[in-house]
Amino acid sequence: MVAASAAVAAAASAVVTNYVTDVLPGWAEDPWVVWPVFIVSVIVAATLAVLGRRLDGGGGAGPVRLVPLERVLAGGMESLSAPHGAGPVRGRTDELAALRRMLKRPEERLAVLCGVGGVGKTTIASALADIARAENVRVFWVRWRGQAELAEQMTRIALECGLPEERLEEARAGRAALPDVVWEQLNRVGRWLVVLDNVDEPGEVGPEGEPVAGYRGWVRPGSRGLLVVTSRDGDASVWGGRAELLRVAPLTPSAAGQVLVDAAPAAGTAQEAELLSVRLGGLPLALHAAGRYLAAPGSRYRTFTAYEDALGTHLATLLGAEIPGGADPEAARRLVRYTWELSLDQLAANGNALARPVLRLLSLLAPAPVPVSFLCPELVTAACGTPATAVAIETAVNGLHTYGLLDTLTFPDGTPAIGQVILHPLVRDITALTLRAETPGLDSWHRALTERMAAVVDEAADASLSGWTISRLLAPHALTIAELTPDALAAGRTLGRLSDSTRRAGHPEQAAVLAEQALNRLQPGLGNDHTTVLSSRNNLALALEGLGRHQEAADLHQHNLAHLERSLGNGHPHTLTCRNNLALTLQGLGRHQEAADLHQQTLTDRERALGTDHPDTFSSRNNLALALRGLGRPQEAADLHEHNLARLERALGTDHPLTLGSRYNLANTLQGLGRHQEAADLHRHTLTDRVRTLGNDHPNTLGSRNNLAVALQDLDRHQEAADLHRHNLAHRERALGTDHPHTLESRNNLAVALLDLGRRREAAELHRQTLADRERVLGPDHPDTLVSRNNLAQLGTRAPSRLAGRWRWSGLRRRRRG
Repeated sequence: MVAASAAVAAAASAVVTNYVTDVLPGWAEDPWVVWPVFIVSVIVAATLAVLGRRLDGGGGAGPVRLVPLERVLAGGMESLSAPHGAGPVRGRTDELAALRRMLKRPEERLAVLCGVGGVGKTTIASALADIARAENVRVFWVRWRGQAELAEQMTRIALECGLPEERLEEARAGRAALPDVVWEQLNRVGRWLVVLDNVDEPGEVGPEGEPVAGYRGWVRPGSRGLLVVTSRDGDASVWGGRAELLRVAPLTPSAAGQVLVDAAPAAGTAQEAELLSVRLGGLPLALHAAGRYLAAPGSRYRTFTAYEDALGTHLATLLGAEIPGGADPEAARRLVRYTWELSLDQLAANGNALARPVLRLLSLLAPAPVPVSFLCPELVTAACGTPATAVAIETAVNGLHTYGLLDTLTFPDGTPAIGQVILHPLVRDITALTLRAETPGLDSWHRALTERMAAVVDEAADASLSGWTISRLLAPHALTIAELTPDALAAGRTLGRLSDSTRRAGHPEQAAVLAEQALNRLQPGLGNDHTTVLSSRNNLALALEGLGRHQEAADLHQHNLAHLERSLGNGHPHTLTCRNNLALTLQGLGRHQEAADLHQQTLTDRERALGTDHPDTFSSRNNLALALRGLGRPQEAADLHEHNLARLERALGTDHPLTLGSRYNLANTLQGLGRHQEAADLHRHTLTDRVRTLGNDHPNTLGSRNNLAVALQDLDRHQEAADLHRHNLAHRERALGTDHPHTLESRNNLAVALLDLGRRREAAELHRQTLADRERVLGPDHPDTLVSRNNLAQLGTRAPSRLAGRWRWSGLRRRRRG
């Protein structure tokens, strides 16, 4: 009997378990309590089954006498009782506050807690039930197990709320719809909460053929009480306009860490728990699996740190356990891996055959946003052998998003990042683990990803400006795919092309990593001085220069220049381009005379070899002017810029990118000469043309807007300047990210403008934030970091050095493309 009672207790545990708490009630361990409860439950279930059949018409033999109300309620309301939490609920203050407001004033609404399996929807509903009980609200908990049982449970709720037996007789006789009868009664009485848990397939709730959003079935908004539904389905159109969707996200690191400390207080510090929680993605299901493991006396890994380290090699053992044979959904919901497989099974059953292969493809990419355009029918078909169409892939992506297995991102200003998706880190890890277990080798998957990445990188490079955004998104995935590719040369060429695109898009940090990885793959196979290797080394030097690492860039350019002069001669176009790039790097090192001499030599050679109006000749003339300004000869620089601009407008037109760059650099030079109004007019003209031809978020457009704002500051038009800097900062955060050097430049310049307006406190806070970010991103000794430190130190003075670094040069500093 003890063994049998243990089985009953196990069954009972499946009923009272939720994602955050799985502690058995004390009574479930006492056989003298369990067995009477079990027997009464069987009797009540049989009685309700008879009642359900009679309510449906009893086989068409005419009205059948109702079961007496006393017998229906004889077993009590235990099965409709909400599970009690065994501990505090962490990190759900906002969700519970919203639900409490709705509970107080339902206003013909219902609440839907939606999110990926294991995120803690049931826990939030259970916590709300505890709050409602404490406020003397009647609470009923219904676990979705099918239409028949739902009808029985809802009928019992209505009876508990005073539904007359005569009215129930009308429904049984077919004179009224049973859902209408039940909801009429619920809307007559107040102060109730009904939780309908785990409705992951809303289409089955009924009535048959009726959408949930029609509110003619069991899911309806309440006027005097609140219905709360938990579901993986987050499609607002499914639930209707009266449904308030509360999308449940993973826990923040601090809250998730506290969950781990609650479960295993002896396993380490709160900081160590937070680090583990980040690795687990803040998913409550995984947090409690880890907490239970760490608290168990026989576990090998007893600390948060040891468990986190073990996940790298023992993920399958700790969280990705094999699916148990014949596991029922209630038990499966407690398994990290299986809870997502249930969602994929459900999507497949609904006709979404590509959801599983698309999710598995995404799991092989980096833990970063993925452009949806990367997924194409050819990729999916080649990888998994399943025929695919563009429409089917869209359906798969939308289905995965609806069930919380894919997420979307928002920019810092709150606007959505259209066309990008990202996997929860643990969903990614365990999905990839499952794929590798079921498909040893994965050769076709890796080959398909490699070929698709090469094709998309080529498309992005050919698309020039329009391809820059996707290049930035592809960078982390290209590095991941390169690790899967046995052909090092092919991987190196793809990484090299992508490095060039990301650098042109204004992301030198990504470009440097890509270029370095490309060089590491190309050089061993092709040799130190192969043309492709020289190009790769050039790209790496350009990216390092963009990061302010001028000496490293100069060393690489000098290596290339020596080889090119020896193999191709001093006048070859490649040699001239390399000399141009070296001269620009020397400017960055402050070696302006050397830079000017090299630029003069290159200009002379280009005019002789290419002509006076060749694009490379225009670049050399522009770069010589920049070097002259660095030597303190601004009037000569301005004259050369004006000469160059006139030739460019005549040869290439006023809208050509080289022309716009020349006008931009002339404006900066005039600004240095104190001709602020002329500089502002030129900057405004250039900004207008760049917005029109390049778009609002192009790096050159952002540079023009920044320097126009600086020119307005010099004209004492401080409010206009501050507004423009703030506008530009928002664009840079969205286009480049919050940590990009240009974004930090905009924040610095906004702080300077605010100081000019006398808003000292705001300026100081921005300068502190910028200094901290520059120290973290660029290092303590980077020139921009020194500017921020100086600006903060001299806050309240009018020292000229506080404006150092506020100009951004762009345009004609042409380099050789790799």
